[in-house]
Amino acid sequence: MSCLRDLLVNAIDYAGLFPPAGLDMESTVKNYAAYRKSPDRWALGRLVVPVSRLGEFESKAAPVLEPGEPWPLSVLGGTDAAADLQAIAAFQDRHLKDVRIASLELKAASVAEIRQAAATIAGRIETFFEIPLGENLAELMRAIHDVRARAKVRTGGLKPGMVPSPEELAGFLRTAAETGPAFKATAGLHHALRSVRPLTYESGCETDLMHGFINVFVAAALAFMKQDKYGASVLDERDVRGFQFGESQLSWHGHEVARNDVKRVREGFLLSFGSCSFEEPIAELKELRLL
Repeated sequence: MSCLRDLLVNAIDYAGLFPPAGLDMESTVKNYAAYRKSPDRWALGRLVVPVSRLGEFESKAAPVLEPGEPWPLSVLGGTDAAADLQAIAAFQDRHLKDVRIASLELKAASVAEIRQAAATIAGRIETFFEIPLGENLAELMRAIHDVRARAKVRTGGLKPGMVPSPEELAGFLRTAAETGPAFKATAGLHHALRSVRPLTYESGCETDLMHGFINVFVAAALAFMKQDKYGASVLDERDVRGFQFGESQLSWHGHEVARNDVKRVREGFLLSFGSCSFEEPIAELKELRLL
């Protein structure tokens, strides 16, 4: 078994409710229930649901929830952290045996916003702060580290120009490695390799050069091991032959990360990525003969 599995175990947070898939709640929960029982469940992470739709989730998921191993949710909060916590606590009291709200995801554009939300949350739930890529990135990342939270980086979008450049994303990875907070990625990562792809599932939609999740995870592993000078080149790699996944290490053009270090990366650095599709990433890995 290659260390690709260690690189991607529980990596895909299923976000079927969100564009470009934009499924309804019933379809989303039925899909997630099926993925939890599939042979590929090893790659499945949390189910992403807005706090504002927990009631809808509760009603639609009732037929498929079972006591035992609780479903792990990552919930998207709004602008009032106190109200989010209240809704989470009330929901969790009703679902101690079948659902576990594992994390809260919030947007923050300033250090003050991060500190204010963190003070309200007071460590009661793992929190991801989605922050913009820009000149104050290092300051925001240090603030996230200081409040013992997680970062979240947006790696794509639904319109041309919303995908950050390899240099911008490599800068984020380098800053994360230097300042310490673990993070997740979101948007535009349902393809394995960097490539030009349609931005939505609509016929005739616009295309853009999108990041690949293999590129991002391998670049993160190299950044974690202080080989960050290759970051932009790894992110821009479009040939699967540039990557090698062995039993004891992975590599990109000979630059290696040992299997134990891959596990460290996943446990404490790059935690997951959100994808509106679970089947598409798995299918592409199989098409590339990596699985």
